[in-house]
Amino acid sequence: MRDLRLIDDPPCNQVVDLITDYLDGALAAGDRVRLEEHLAECDGCATVLDQLRATITLTGRLRTDDVEQLDAGPREGLLEVFRRWAADRTSG
Repeated sequence: MRDLRLIDDPPCNQVVDLITDYLDGALAAGDRVRLEEHLAECDGCATVLDQLRATITLTGRLRTDDVEQLDAGPREGLLEVFRRWAADRTSG
């Protein structure tokens, strides 16, 4: 007999893709509940969520001066990543 809860459980790669929307409060109620159920049982995905929360907290403390102190190469690389991320979020 199959466990229907396991069939309804999203795979970890989908959970990781949804974590940002989850933190933004952008998931439908049913999706949020399914994701929270998965997080309660999956230590790996819960760790990813914790790491993303820590990253958000730490980057929220950065000042413009902190970013300007980076060498030009790494700074431009990071800015390009954020530009692509922002473009993907607005086009999707």
